[in-house]
Amino acid sequence: MGEQRFERHKQPWTQDEIQKLHTLAKKGMALKAIAKALTRSEESVKVRAKQDSLNIAKLR
Repeated sequence: MGEQRFERHKQPWTQDEIQKLHTLAKKGMALKAIAKALTRSEESVKVRAKQDSLNIAKLR
């Protein structure tokens, strides 16, 4: 008990998720919507997109 729930959920991205990310980003979907669609944090999506040199529509 008393263990800190602070670890970031860094599950590896599946090929499927990466493809979905690329598709949604190319459609001009906002970061928040992409994160929701992939059930990942916005931070996680941002980091992955940067690794793949993807441009994600900025939050309006």
